[in-house]
Amino acid sequence: MGIKPDKWIRTMSKEFEMISPFHEKQVREGIVSYGVSSYGYDIRVSDEFMIFTNVNTTIVDPKNFDKKNVVEVKGDCIIPPNSFALCRSVEYFKMPRDVLAICVGKSTYARCGIIVNVTPIEPEWEGHITIEISNTTPLPAKIYANEGIAQLLFLGADTLCETSYGDKGGKYLKQKGITLPRIDK
Repeated sequence: MGIKPDKWIRTMSKEFEMISPFHEKQVREGIVSYGVSSYGYDIRVSDEFMIFTNVNTTIVDPKNFDKKNVVEVKGDCIIPPNSFALCRSVEYFKMPRDVLAICVGKSTYARCGIIVNVTPIEPEWEGHITIEISNTTPLPAKIYANEGIAQLLFLGADTLCETSYGDKGGKYLKQKGITLPRIDK
């Protein structure tokens, strides 16, 4: 298994619509960068956010998530101190059966104490990525909509996996928009 370079990412996106919309080069002037990088792809955050709040004093329960825990925001987002937000990628992904991607935060935000949760994107998963952004600082943190937020590193396997995310019919398959936590019943 090895990390896939920029040429492979361009080919897979053109031929198999692995990333849509797709930017063949890194876009960076005056913004937090996005697009193809040396061994990955810098994804953008959309303009849809769900900021966690304690206004309603509910419990955060991944098995029974209460939507009263979040406030929906459209546009750029200000995450309160020591809080976090959910958002989604602008890009829609269709992962090949022999590829796993790892989502890591961009250093521009990390240098400000803004952390993106590290998430695997499994073989044959498809959808918008729901991203969790934590503000670890005692100050409000600004997130710029439609700009770079994280990088995907693509790892190619020598053989196909025995069971893909698609085979399992995973609960987050083909998600659109921000998808809140849930369990299968």
